Amino acid sequence: MTVPLRFQSAATVDAVPAEDAARGGAACHDGRPRVTALRLSAFATHRRAEFPLGPLTLFAGPSGSGKSSALRAYEALARLGGGASLGEVFPDPGACVPERARPDAGRRRGFRIGCTVDGPAGVVRLDLAVQAEPELRIVGERLTTGGLTLLETALRDPSRPTVQAAWHTAGSSPVTRAPLPDDRLGTALLPLRVAGRTDGQRQVLAAAEQMVVALRSVFACDPVPRHMRAPVPLGAGRLLPGCDNLAEVLWRTRSECGRRHGLLVAAVRDGCAGQVVDVLAEQVSSGAGQGSVPTARAVRAVRAAPAVRAVLDRGDGLRTPLGVLGDGELRYLALALVLLTGPGVLEVDTAGEVPEALQTLTVLADGFDRDLDVRQRDQLVRLAARMCERGHIRLVGAVSDPSWASGADGVAVVHLEP
Repeated sequence: MTVPLRFQSAATVDAVPAEDAARGGAACHDGRPRVTALRLSAFATHRRAEFPLGPLTLFAGPSGSGKSSALRAYEALARLGGGASLGEVFPDPGACVPERARPDAGRRRGFRIGCTVDGPAGVVRLDLAVQAEPELRIVGERLTTGGLTLLETALRDPSRPTVQAAWHTAGSSPVTRAPLPDDRLGTALLPLRVAGRTDGQRQVLAAAEQMVVALRSVFACDPVPRHMRAPVPLGAGRLLPGCDNLAEVLWRTRSECGRRHGLLVAAVRDGCAGQVVDVLAEQVSSGAGQGSVPTARAVRAVRAAPAVRAVLDRGDGLRTPLGVLGDGELRYLALALVLLTGPGVLEVDTAGEVPEALQTLTVLADGFDRDLDVRQRDQLVRLAARMCERGHIRLVGAVSDPSWASGADGVAVVHLEP
């Protein structure tokens, strides 16, 4: 399948042909559904745009070219696929409306996004129209495959908080009609509404489940170095999007998987200055790293959950706290940890009823190269390419300078211009 590239402003794609990216790379039939194209028909700075997504795709361009908004749209689709409401996903919907979009006679403005997913059920497309003003609601949704419409919804009565849905049945009646809420993704609700008695209904279920599985396993990650420097209490050990609790996760992963931890140490050795023998977390006293006297409540919290800090073991008895490292080293270490772990370690809302072997984790990394020096940048993209080549993880990132990534093995670069 060839995905047409029609961009608002002369965007081009390097390294992976559009038809290969649309099929998800070489290993597209291993049972793992994956998003192979992102459509921004009318979203923020984008109009009539369709971006093919390969295993490792980097959006590149100057500030204002729409890199972050593309990742934001992808994350929004993922959260809707996981069952979140429109209000949760779009707290500021007006910012998603194209800047020059004019309201209609009813003062209504909105935006349109969608995606394509490839997997065992074939190539499935989802397109969504959202009204942002004067009231946030879904006004249209379409799920299709091979030219066949499996689900279509439309807003018939603006006074009611529902849309009229019709899904493919291919039984005694060609479609089934029923109202669905106008603040939820209809595709995610289909497994609760479709009986699966006819071949048509089973096709609808297979396509909807493939779309939801592909969308839900997404980890939007943007490490914030200033939040990674202080000790943190021990908890569930699942990495947060800002990587604030990096030390807590290292405390867990070092003992749970020696092989992956060894790969992390090797990656940190390649990207951090000085000798690195190990990367670990150690317990600290309740007042360590604090500049003020802790309150009684804070003392009780520390007693309940001991605090830990992350350090680099230099091998000669010296341990360097991560708190003294530079921003580039911290972001490099955090992103390497994300690439070398999985959904069980990351704060990800996966499809729990589907085995992990049949899911693909997609990492969204805004500012992928932010604060990194040349060595860190090159080492990190090589690590990402190796991990994405295996098929269990994909990465969609944003970079400001595409020159270093263009031509790199396994990397597709989407060039955007304001």
